[in-house]
Amino acid sequence: MEVHVGSIDEEDDEQGIAHMIEHVAFLGSKKREKLLGTGARSNAYTDFHHTVFHIHSPTHTKDSEDDLFPSVLDALNEIAFHPKFLSSRVEKERRAILSELQMMNTIEYRVDCQLLQHLHSENKLGRRFPIGLEEQIKKWDVDKIRKFHERWYFPANATLYIVGDIDNIPQIVHNIEAVFGKTGLDNEATPTSSTPGAFGAMANFLVPKLPAGLGGTFSNERTNTADQSKMIKRERHAIRPPVEHNWSLPGTSVELKPPQIFKHELLQNFAINMFCKIPVSKVQTFGDLRNVLMKRIFLSALHFRINTRYKSSNPPFTSVELDHSDSGREGCTVTTLTVTAEPKNWQNAVKVAVQEVRRLKEFGVTRGELTRYMDALLKDSEHLAAMIDNVSSVDNLDFIMESDALGHTVMDQTQGHETLVGVAGTVTLEEVNTVGAKVLEFISDFGRSTAPLPAAIVACVPTKVHVDGAGESDFNITPGEIIDSIKSGLLAPIEAEPELEVPKELITQSQLEELTVERNPCFDPIPGSGLTKLHDKETGITQLRLSNGISVNYKISTTESRAGVMRLIVGGGRAAETSDSKGAVVVGVRTLSEGGRVGDFSREQVELFCVNHLINCSLESTEEFIAMEFRFTLRDNGMQAAFQLLHMVLERSVWLEDAFDRARQLYLSYFRSIPKSLERATAHKLMIAMLNGDERFVEPTPKSLQKLNLESVKDAVMSHFVGDNMEVSIVGDFSEEEIERCILDYLGTVKASHDSGKLPGSEPIVFRQPTAGLQFQQVFLKDTDERACAYIAGPAPNRWGFTVDGDDLFQSVSKLTVAHDGLSKSEEQLLEGGDRDLQRKLRAHPLFFGISMGLLAEIINSRLFTTVRDSLGLTYDVSFELNLFDRLNLGWYVISVTSTPGKVYKAVDACKSVLRGLHSNQIAPRELDRAKRTLLMRHEAELKSNAYWLNLLAHLQASSVPRKVILTCIFLTVLFLT
Repeated sequence: MEVHVGSIDEEDDEQGIAHMIEHVAFLGSKKREKLLGTGARSNAYTDFHHTVFHIHSPTHTKDSEDDLFPSVLDALNEIAFHPKFLSSRVEKERRAILSELQMMNTIEYRVDCQLLQHLHSENKLGRRFPIGLEEQIKKWDVDKIRKFHERWYFPANATLYIVGDIDNIPQIVHNIEAVFGKTGLDNEATPTSSTPGAFGAMANFLVPKLPAGLGGTFSNERTNTADQSKMIKRERHAIRPPVEHNWSLPGTSVELKPPQIFKHELLQNFAINMFCKIPVSKVQTFGDLRNVLMKRIFLSALHFRINTRYKSSNPPFTSVELDHSDSGREGCTVTTLTVTAEPKNWQNAVKVAVQEVRRLKEFGVTRGELTRYMDALLKDSEHLAAMIDNVSSVDNLDFIMESDALGHTVMDQTQGHETLVGVAGTVTLEEVNTVGAKVLEFISDFGRSTAPLPAAIVACVPTKVHVDGAGESDFNITPGEIIDSIKSGLLAPIEAEPELEVPKELITQSQLEELTVERNPCFDPIPGSGLTKLHDKETGITQLRLSNGISVNYKISTTESRAGVMRLIVGGGRAAETSDSKGAVVVGVRTLSEGGRVGDFSREQVELFCVNHLINCSLESTEEFIAMEFRFTLRDNGMQAAFQLLHMVLERSVWLEDAFDRARQLYLSYFRSIPKSLERATAHKLMIAMLNGDERFVEPTPKSLQKLNLESVKDAVMSHFVGDNMEVSIVGDFSEEEIERCILDYLGTVKASHDSGKLPGSEPIVFRQPTAGLQFQQVFLKDTDERACAYIAGPAPNRWGFTVDGDDLFQSVSKLTVAHDGLSKSEEQLLEGGDRDLQRKLRAHPLFFGISMGLLAEIINSRLFTTVRDSLGLTYDVSFELNLFDRLNLGWYVISVTSTPGKVYKAVDACKSVLRGLHSNQIAPRELDRAKRTLLMRHEAELKSNAYWLNLLAHLQASSVPRKVILTCIFLTVLFLT
């Protein structure tokens, strides 16, 4: 339910009142609360022009075939049009919003506010943020809040969107009329128009929790309503506060605004944004779509050139991004050049970025780039069309509302692909370069009378910077210096982009044949089974073990059509770092990623190989393993290409000195930024205290980083790449023959050692014994604004019931009797009916402990919200999270809570009280039932995802996770219900 009112509609003394109503109406609804036990999820947010209430619900209840749709409509009706403005609820939400205001007020939020203020300095968007003003929020009484609601919240000023598994449309319409007819939806009137909404991509940070994607331009409004109390005919408001823009168009009389500089002590790096603002071009014809396609091709080339070419050397920038996007909510199209860099390199970073933009604008994309990016965009579109039945209702809803807001023709994924194919064949190189050049003119032609003026130039910089050998020194920058750095990029010499040879394959057929003859790949018997292939019919999981020791798990799944995902897991991770090699694994993995080279192929060639085959690849190190993940399409040999890349990484990775330098510098920067973030500084101190100063679970220190070199990080990583220590899992829409051919050809031919005895051992992990000094610590940050957060943490077992002290909690659980306490009658009958043995068997199931912990976390989170947030009003956000490892025999829990400095200690005490209350206030059957439904609904939805199955396959053959067998993937639903 989208009500067309937001912060733009507030008077000067009402700043934040729409957001306040959102809170009071949403959280005060009893009908919404009744839906929670059904597995439904709900959320709400306020933006510049809209207040949105969202319910994501199953169509029917689990216990019966009762239709939930009328109940959902009834809840939305109560929330939007019939809220109860109780003084007690208003006071609760006032406290919560004041806490939310401080929680949101991170340095990142303040930077975003600065950008919006300067981008939209000529209108209210730059100074009327939905969260509101603290001094006003504290003052409003119930009467003032109610009057604002009466002014704006009525059916004719709202739009209802319904997306989902619905087919009986007449019944749906009947339900809508039955519910909202009571609210006065009974007269038709001439439609009135509204100004386009004004809350877009630039301001998503203002939206609490729910992803943005909601628009505000709607035509053909047919309904009118009557106020129930006065029975006066009311129409949607025809006059809204104007949002006027100064467009970045050539020949405008507006003068260039000097660059704005935002300095703050919590900023670590230099960042500059150049903005161009133009009217939205509606996509309603094939010609419109053709223009969009040409711009995407052009900008794809720029992104690749900057972020791939310069990664091959040590670039002066950290990143350069150029974004061109429509925003129905800001009512404009914004092009943004964002350059980030170490402060000492800022001038060269700006120069290089401008230089590259000029190069593309002057010489255009090459014919090879046109072919390459056109093919990639069409493949991606084809993949999305094939996935049409797997797109969630929420994602479809966001897409429809955003398209509607922008005035675009709304098309589903199949229609979108068909139209894209229809226009692709008409695109020429000359047109692409002409259309694309216009997007870049505000940068490439900066200073010329014919060029569009930037809407704003904003630099966000630190007050002090770290200088090697000298410590902290002041950082100063002037608007004139910024202009000079832009001009230096305009004067720098440029030349046309050379055509790059893109490999069609990384391993030729002849090379593969030679490897096959040399290494004779085959499948060995799986330990403990005597079989070379284990297939479970119920789950569809197949297990194999190659002769080089690599374990393989795969599952054929058609839920994501012609798509697949593959993950390599190498045991070890940061836990394997020694006291002499702190940070070696994490820096080593980053070095490999930064280098990007394999065999004789450059980073650029590898990146383009991935672009051509639509492969998305990531490499990361966790505390307990190194992982490489590939997402691929099965079109045009995409799976074969992904396997070739994995083979080359395992066989012929190239370790580069400059890549190591960049990786180490990155982690130096990470560490130095810790004291500039309240949350990170607090969490860092907590982890150091809890884990006895163990550096493997925090960012490596500068002292540790300085001890590293290329050889040490290479050895730390590659020493774990032993056959018996590697497991590859694959899920996708392939055939048995296709996948096993790729496994033998590209994994079986990897030269891998069987000798897992040579794996480096890991030093023990110790939870420090708590003392009074350790149990309560504080971190103080110098800041211009007051904020507070707190973390409460402690040890937990791992996912399989093992503790850091060597205890096996399954043994403890098996000794407990199956009690009747707290059971419902049906559960008592179940036990009395002779199913106690089933209960005991389920308690002994390997997943019982992990699922129990998941249910416990859900219940604790519910209690924390009810007590700390709702009843006491001490916070806006409080959460309980479990970090349960698989391979390491430990885990921990963390409660995070944000509050005001004056209330944070009370919030901490309240959180502790909730935890302690688990002993005295035992879990009620209704709490457990609600938690079960929530997790079960999540599990059933995620079973349609390849990524979820990939997680279920992880560690299936790992000797360090003995309890994970195929059996654990089978009984999830039974366990949840039991």
